[in-house]
Parts: sequence; structure tokens; C-alpha cells
Amino acid sequence: MARITVEDCLEALGENKRFDLVHLAVERIRQHRHGEPYLVEGKNKEVVMTLREVAAEKVTFENIDGLPDADDEDAEAVESDETVEEKAA
Repeated sequence: MARITVEDCLEALGENKRFDLVHLAVERIRQHRHGEPYLVEGKNKEVVMTLREVAAEKVTFENIDGLPDADDEDAEAVESDETVEEKAA
């Protein structure tokens, strides 16, 4: 797998946006720590995987809040279990 660099990420975000890159990466790492799956293939540490997501333009400021959250998936699972139980009753 090719090396990921900050320059690769800045190409996706725009030049001179290092501060924005840090904020985007921190928010995405928080999502990973809450169970959010990675959007790219690899077996690297979370920081590298997050930078790979940014460089691949799978994570942007426009979609960071819209990415599925593990907590949302858990809530949907509970709701669907309740619906199944209601139908069975």
C-alpha cells in the first residue's frame, strides 16, 4: 500500500488548510473510537487510516456529520427489535 502523506490530504482539502485537516482528523478519530468503521481498506493505526479516508475524499467537512454513527446503528437495532416484538404480540 502506498504511503499516505499530509500533502495527499491537503490536495483533497485544499492548500494551506493544515488547521482544517487537524480538526477533520480529530473529529473522525472520535467517531472511530465510538465504533464507526473505516471507509478504506488497511491495517494501520487509526491516525493513518483516518488520513487515508481524507486523502481518498471519503471524509470531508460536508459529510463528516452525515456519516453513519455506531450509536445511530445501535438505536436503529433497538427500534427494529421493538417493532418485531410488537408485531409478534
